Amino acid sequence: MDNCETCAYYTYDDEWECYVCEMNIDEDEYARLMQGHYKRCPYYRDGDEYIIAKKQ
Repeated sequence: MDNCETCAYYTYDDEWECYVCEMNIDEDEYARLMQGHYKRCPYYRDGDEYIIAKKQ
């Protein structure tokens, strides 16, 4: 799987006081993701803003 810490959907939740994935998926999809049905997370989006700036 991709590194969640660099994903754009991985953000800090002040209420829970921890980092969470904010991708809106249902329970079945989450279970498949956690059971290893995917080699890479299909929802991963690079959160590195500098990559975009380098292309400009």
